[in-house]
Amino acid sequence: MRNFFTYKYSNLYPLIAIVGGLTIVIFSLVYANDVRCSYFLIAAYLIMFLFINYKTCLKSLIYLTIIGGLFFLIAYLVSNRLDQGLSMINRVAAFTVGMIPGVSLGTDRLARNLSQIRAPRSLTIGMLIVFSFMPTLLNESRRVKEGMKARGSFTVLNPKILYRAFLIPFITRIVDISDTLSLSIETRGFDLHNKNYSLYKKEYIRFSDILFLLLIVLGIILVIIL
Repeated sequence: MRNFFTYKYSNLYPLIAIVGGLTIVIFSLVYANDVRCSYFLIAAYLIMFLFINYKTCLKSLIYLTIIGGLFFLIAYLVSNRLDQGLSMINRVAAFTVGMIPGVSLGTDRLARNLSQIRAPRSLTIGMLIVFSFMPTLLNESRRVKEGMKARGSFTVLNPKILYRAFLIPFITRIVDISDTLSLSIETRGFDLHNKNYSLYKKEYIRFSDILFLLLIVLGIILVIIL
């Protein structure tokens, strides 16, 4: 799971990648009950192969197969109708395919793009902290669990052991890390109210970015008119 959210193979313009992904999600959710939505999602998935590294697309297909199959089975067993199961798969696929452009971006590129359009620095810095903090949480959680196993106290059946051996050390480490992050921001001179800053490297829109968005829009138009 962690590796899936750290791929940085997309060369799409960050904001166009985000807009394209959101467009796929919103449109697919609206047309989820239509079989044409399935064709659109398949086409959108193939478009991802043209603009994004195939490893990211294949990993998303694994999640779609597992989660989509589970939700299809639940919907079919409850309603005993294949169209309800297809509708559920379309909804799962909408989020799976729509998030591919976003998760394939590096957080540094997205933050740089937001800074380039002069977005609020609180938003940019907050986003960087959140995305960098999630892998840290996973690492710390794994280390605490390893420490519990070494002491022979790794269990979720006893709330007292779970509270003392996992929650307290985990929360203590997170507080220490948050203090370090705050100190790091201060020592690097980040000013949330200063807009007179320069960028070492800028993001530029290319023809492939426009083509990516046009192909998604073309797919939407075809679904509507056909």
